[in-house]
Amino acid sequence: MAKKSKTAQKSDQDQSATLAVNRRARFDYEIIESVEAGLVLTGTEIKSLREGTGSIAEAYARIRDGEMWLFNMHIPPYAPARENHEPRRARKLLMHRRQIEEWEHLLETQPRTTIVPMRMYLTRGKAKVQIGLARGKRSYDKRQTIAKREAERSMQRALRHNQR
Repeated sequence: MAKKSKTAQKSDQDQSATLAVNRRARFDYEIIESVEAGLVLTGTEIKSLREGTGSIAEAYARIRDGEMWLFNMHIPPYAPARENHEPRRARKLLMHRRQIEEWEHLLETQPRTTIVPMRMYLTRGKAKVQIGLARGKRSYDKRQTIAKREAERSMQRALRHNQR
């Protein structure tokens, strides 16, 4: 089998370059289901994202008129461009109609559920967002998560200490 050229290796690495991660999503919410959705962007937005800027920390998704929309995602203006985009405009998410209808039904029937973006990345040059159907955690659930994480850390420390 022939070795891949450097450009082919580089394109394989760029196939799923992570642009932004919403770290609070897994802490504040219990993720029920997640799916990959395409993101409709303008030219200056994708160029700005490729520079490594952009934030999904305060973003959320809603279903309007049978379409999925992402609100409050921040993509800063692209400096070299003459005409730029609105940094926090609503952006359309590309999903199958059946998936949107299924998630809409789940949102209506289950209490405290919402749709949060968890990760934004590039796949083969296309911007994608991993969104999750999430149920909000209560404060005592968050305390349990912190206690569990601290217990795991202390066990790992003790194991490492015993190996020395």
